[in-house]
Amino acid sequence: MTKLSPLTHSALNEPHGFFTRQGGVSKGIYASLNVGLGSDDVRDNVLENRARIAQTLNSTALVSAHQTHSTVTAFIDAPQEGIQADALVTKTPGLAVGALAADCAPVLLADTENGIIGAAHSGWRGAFDGILASVAETMRAHGAAHITAVIGPSISKAAYEVGPEFIARFEADYAADLDLFAPSQKPAHHMFDLPQFVQRQLGRVDIEAHILAACTYADETRFFSYRRATHRQEADYGRQISAICLPA
Repeated sequence: MTKLSPLTHSALNEPHGFFTRQGGVSKGIYASLNVGLGSDDVRDNVLENRARIAQTLNSTALVSAHQTHSTVTAFIDAPQEGIQADALVTKTPGLAVGALAADCAPVLLADTENGIIGAAHSGWRGAFDGILASVAETMRAHGAAHITAVIGPSISKAAYEVGPEFIARFEADYAADLDLFAPSQKPAHHMFDLPQFVQRQLGRVDIEAHILAACTYADETRFFSYRRATHRQEADYGRQISAICLPA
């Protein structure tokens, strides 16, 4: 079995990994560590990939949610299926919680002192609507006081072109963040810095966040990308996962 080599960050003192697309058993456009149960990949391959990730983290189970760009955070204390949420929080040792992404920003959070962790899926919509405030509130409601966060690989500003209706939303609700946009070569379009916006949203709920600078769109060798697959008119796309757990 190929040894997995997820990206990590020294700010997180718990077992964690921002897993790439490398080291799994999936084939074709899903090659190779696709963890998306909602994709059209062979289910047994996805389950094997997820088992490899759980083993890498020395976790007893790996849990992810059905993500819909919502602001819902679920607190769990045991493995569950069918969770509808975009962030998960737990205090259970050995239980890994993860966020799937393929351009959106995955965020891993930890309060080592109080033994509580979280994983959030934050695209622009989730960040805009409040998923980061939601996961922070849930962690604090369960005893967190000193939360550290790391924002994982996501689409970079250089690859994220948005239309005029997109920037109009920010003009109305986040005028202070208009500096995160730069004009693109296409008229009335702009390039948007998603990781920086996610970092600012975490800062607004008093969480220091670090950014792992890696672009899912540009780095095809390491990452799946929804936007890249769309530009190529591919039928589907794989998803990578970022996950964290408390030692069992």
